[in-house]
Amino acid sequence: QVQLVESGGGLVQAGGSLRLSCAASGNFFSINTLGWYRQAPGKQRDLVADISRGGSPKYADSVKGRFTISRDNVKNALYLQMNSLKPEDTAVYYCYGRVQVGLCLGDYWGQGTQVTVSS
Repeated sequence: QVQLVESGGGLVQAGGSLRLSCAASGNFFSINTLGWYRQAPGKQRDLVADISRGGSPKYADSVKGRFTISRDNVKNALYLQMNSLKPEDTAVYYCYGRVQVGLCLGDYWGQGTQVTVSS
């Protein structure tokens, strides 16, 4: 019913930048919170940043001042601008959305995009 598709991952040197995008499609009434999570090998999936429908962002301490989350409610899109990347940012990044389908709120995930930061 709801698909979230990420793009924009890749390999970058430390100090570089990447911009992730996530496009939402399907039959839904509205999208509430959108966010980015990441999971490094052998570690749990952690919140990187999320943003409310009204545009209020929240960031993990480890990315504050380096990453910027934004959304386009008309295009049903989510973005993550990542600057000053560090090797410890290497992970699979997942797009997350809390989506209203009919009268029900559900949690949806993208398939993930790999971000690799070389030292």
